Amino acid sequence: MNKILEARFIGPNVKLFKIEAPKIAEKRKAGQFVMLRVHEKGERIPLTIADSDASEGWIEIIAQGVGKTTKLLNMLEAGDYIHDLVGPLGKPSHIEYFGTAVSIGGGVGTAIAYPIAKALKEAGNYVISIIGGRSKEYVILENEISKFSDEVYPTTDDGSYGFHGFVTQKLQELLDNGKKIDFVLAIGPVPMMEAVANITKPYGIKTIVSLNSIMVDGTGMCGGCRAIVNGETVFVCVDGPEFDAHQVNFKVLKDRNNTYLLQEKEALHDFECHLDNAFFTLLKKQKNGEN
Repeated sequence: MNKILEARFIGPNVKLFKIEAPKIAEKRKAGQFVMLRVHEKGERIPLTIADSDASEGWIEIIAQGVGKTTKLLNMLEAGDYIHDLVGPLGKPSHIEYFGTAVSIGGGVGTAIAYPIAKALKEAGNYVISIIGGRSKEYVILENEISKFSDEVYPTTDDGSYGFHGFVTQKLQELLDNGKKIDFVLAIGPVPMMEAVANITKPYGIKTIVSLNSIMVDGTGMCGGCRAIVNGETVFVCVDGPEFDAHQVNFKVLKDRNNTYLLQEKEALHDFECHLDNAFFTLLKKQKNGEN
C-alpha cells in the first residue's frame, strides 16, 4: 500500500495527490503513467504521473472525479492509503530540441502536458503553453507550468479568464500571426486532439497526442485500448500512450473510447445511489496500514 502524503482540490472535482512511491519516483520519466487501485475490490485505472521527487520518494497524480473509481479516489485524504500502485508504465515522451514547442492541455489534460512542457524546456526548447478550461476555475496548474514556459496562454470557453475560446483557436491565432512553431503536443478530450491535428497538418508541424484516456488495464493484455495508427493496430498502453497525431485514426479512436460508456454510467449510478459501509471499512483498514 502507498500512503497519501498530500491531497487537495485544484479545481472543481479535480484533486492533486502526492503519494509515497520511492521506486516509481526514481524511475519515472515524462509521459509515463501508473495503474492505481483504490481498494482491494476496486478496478485498476491509469493516471499519468504529473510530477515526482526521487530524493523524497513521492509522485504526484491528478484525478478528475467523473466516474465511480475517480470519485472514490477523490474521497481520500492525506494519511489514507492507495491499495496498490504499479509503474512507471508506458513509453516515456520523446524529448529533444525542436526549437519552438507548444504544449497544449485541455482541462485535466494539463496535468499530463505539464511534465512534458518541463522536459521540453530542460531540453532547451522555447516553450509555449496553452491551457484551457470551461471557465476560470477549470484552468489548472497555471503557476506550475509557467515556471517552465516562455509564454503561457490560459483559455476559457466562456471568456471568464484569459483568451475567450478554445485552445485550438489560440493555436490557430498564433499561427495566423506568423509564429514559427516546430513541435506541438496536445493532450485532452479526443475531439480537441483531433482538431489540433487538423490545424497543424497543413503546416507540416510535428504533432504528438496522448491517447491515455482509452486505456483500461495498462498492460496490453485486455486489448481494450486498441487504436489504429498509420493504418496499423496498436495497443496504446504498451505502444504509447503518445503517437503522431497525423497518423491516428480518430474515428476509430472515438468509437473505441465509447465502448464501455453504458457500463461506466451504470457503475457510477449504483455508486451514487448505494454508498454502503463496505468501502469505508476497507478505507479504514487502509488508513491503519492493514492488508
